[in-house]
Amino acid sequence: MSDIEKTSRLKNGAAALWANAYILLCFTALFWAGNSIVGRAVRDLVPPISLAFWRWLLALMLLLPLAWPHLRRDWPVLKTNWRIMLLLGILGIGAFNTLLYTGLQTTTALNSLLLQAAQPALILIMGAVLMKDHVSARQLWGLIISLAGVLAIISQGNITAMLNLNLNKGDGIIAFAVLLWSVYAVLLRRRPNIHPLSFLAATLVIGVIFIAPLYAVEIASGRLIIPSTETYLAIGYVAIFPSFIAYLFFNRGVELIGSATTGQFMNILPVMGAGLAMLFLGENLFTFHVIGIALIFAGIFIAGKEPHSGNLSL
Repeated sequence: MSDIEKTSRLKNGAAALWANAYILLCFTALFWAGNSIVGRAVRDLVPPISLAFWRWLLALMLLLPLAWPHLRRDWPVLKTNWRIMLLLGILGIGAFNTLLYTGLQTTTALNSLLLQAAQPALILIMGAVLMKDHVSARQLWGLIISLAGVLAIISQGNITAMLNLNLNKGDGIIAFAVLLWSVYAVLLRRRPNIHPLSFLAATLVIGVIFIAPLYAVEIASGRLIIPSTETYLAIGYVAIFPSFIAYLFFNRGVELIGSATTGQFMNILPVMGAGLAMLFLGENLFTFHVIGIALIFAGIFIAGKEPHSGNLSL
């Protein structure tokens, strides 16, 4: 096989991947599941706002060389649409993960996953409120079935475990973060018609500027990063995978299949979290995992059969 043929196959494969929302969103869920695990694991090494600031600043540094030509071309469109860009940058970059890391300081991973599982429902609700979307019976049934799968995994098949959850300040912070994210996911349909790299870079700049004063306050309060190998690995991971790669994939997913069905993939987060726990912590696969995974994918399939209006067309 010639070099030209190999290059052509690689390009065709990349194009096919970029056109497949479901594969892209599975990777997104995997990377974001890892983000929650890392945020909880390093809570004593990296303060929450510090983790958010360095995450986005490093992601921006990685992205800029790729995005710069597109930013220069799309700059007039960005200036014209500065209001929606400012809102999306604050919601999706500046606020959500800063609040998530803050909440993980005082709540458990179990509670965090349960609260994040509410995202699909909130996205459907916000779509109806903000965009006047029609929520069909099929979408509602898909949501209910997927949520049943999430609850089966989180509760380990024991409904008593769900009833005994103790909510605290961290839970309230994460719940608010989830609400903001649902608004971001719906408003993505109003983003300007620009290159994905331009859009991501612009929102990262806005997010870093938004977080910077909060970071300065955190430093002034005496909360500093504790240098260690674990610290640097954690910051590196959240800068590359849940940030640079996952946000590109998520935004593309909304373009391809709409915010409601894309939101259904947030239900995969507990599944991915369970898989990571088995891989890194040696936990076992139980019957409730299999049942939960089956229900989640069944719900996504049912909701995804509904035709979508108002998707982005780039």
